[in-house]
Amino acid sequence: MRVEPTRLAIIGLGILLTALVTAATGPIAFVALAAPQVARRLGAGAGIPLVPSALTGAFLLLGADLLAQYVPAQPVPVGVVTVVLGGVYLLGVLVREARRA
Repeated sequence: MRVEPTRLAIIGLGILLTALVTAATGPIAFVALAAPQVARRLGAGAGIPLVPSALTGAFLLLGADLLAQYVPAQPVPVGVVTVVLGGVYLLGVLVREARRA
C-alpha cells in the first residue's frame, strides 16, 4: 500500500470534516485551544492524549451550551460564552506562565 496518497486522503477528510463542523456550529475556537491543555493538566501523562482531549472538548462545549441556554434571562449564542470563558482561561494561562518565567 502506498502511504502518501492515503495520508493525503486522510488529511483531506480531516479538513473536510473540520470545515463541516465549523460551518454547522460557528467559530468556537476556545474549545479547540483549551481542551488539550485542560486534558493535559487533568491527566498524568507526558504528552497531550487524544481521547481525553476529545472528551474534555465535548464536556466544555456541553457546559458552555447549557450555560448559554439556561443561566441568563434570555439565551445567548454559545460562541459568546466560549469567547468569554476562553478569554478568562487564556488570561489565567498567560499569568501563570509569566509567573514561572
